[in-house]
Amino acid sequence: MISAQFLLTALVVVLVPGTGVIYTLALGLGQGRRAAIWAALGCTFGIVPHMVAATLGLAALMHSSAIAFNIVKWAGVAYLLWLAWGAVRAGGALRIEEKHAQDGGPRIALRGALINILNPKLSIFFLALLPPFLSGNPASATAEMALLGLVFMALTFVIFALYGAFAAFARKAVLGSARTMRWMSRSFAAVFAGLGLKLAMERL
Repeated sequence: MISAQFLLTALVVVLVPGTGVIYTLALGLGQGRRAAIWAALGCTFGIVPHMVAATLGLAALMHSSAIAFNIVKWAGVAYLLWLAWGAVRAGGALRIEEKHAQDGGPRIALRGALINILNPKLSIFFLALLPPFLSGNPASATAEMALLGLVFMALTFVIFALYGAFAAFARKAVLGSARTMRWMSRSFAAVFAGLGLKLAMERL
């Protein structure tokens, strides 16, 4: 069940930069290591609803229901565009500035959780990723999927925290140049807007 193959697969999936990684990097650069840890924690817990949905079979229902899929999808698009705006707006939550007000940890975590919660593809992803690694015993399938999901969440938190720590380490160098801060803020805004557009084009 928790085989080397599963761990390698999960590690590759987590290492590939996605919305959660970009959010964690932005917080690490903008507000430091503490904020990055909270961001990683939020993104990790944002996986829980999708893991539960996959375990209970709800992901299959969402996959077959265009209405349910599109409701979650367009909410996610709107949220990603809001994050893009927050990266360029003066005083925005994701804007990189030398003197940036520190957001509360729970608030940072909530934003990170919403990034994953509002991505309908995650439920379908878990429904596709986990079953091949089950033992094949129907009686223990639910417990096994839950365990695999928890391992995936643990890997997510560790890798995201490392990404955030790297960003926090580079923070001093970035803050030393106003031009670099503007470039980074605009880059994060462009990435979030691009991810929003990509999500908007997703189909069942």
